Amino acid sequence: MNIIYELTDVLIDRKKADPSTSYVASLHARGRAGILEKIEEESWELLEAATGGEAHSVIHETADLWFHSLVLLSHLNIHPAEVLSELERRFGTSGHEEKASRTTNKEKPA
Repeated sequence: MNIIYELTDVLIDRKKADPSTSYVASLHARGRAGILEKIEEESWELLEAATGGEAHSVIHETADLWFHSLVLLSHLNIHPAEVLSELERRFGTSGHEEKASRTTNKEKPA
């Protein structure tokens, strides 16, 4: 778990870096929409890797997706500990029960 927190510290620090010398800073410079585009790209690459079924490719693409998700969290000033707390809260609860327990008021206004 330490790597998540160590990486988070680096990502937060890189927000202040020069986008021409830091990949993470260049992602932050693109803004939320740019980071989301990268997450979409990495998601598709993970799906393709999983379809192929090669463990190494799935591991590599999952790491890419997690990394870019962490960039998004840092961009939004959300610490991964908040996500981990949410996972911990859900642990031991049926996925069906957890989903049903959420307040879902997604009706479209008239």
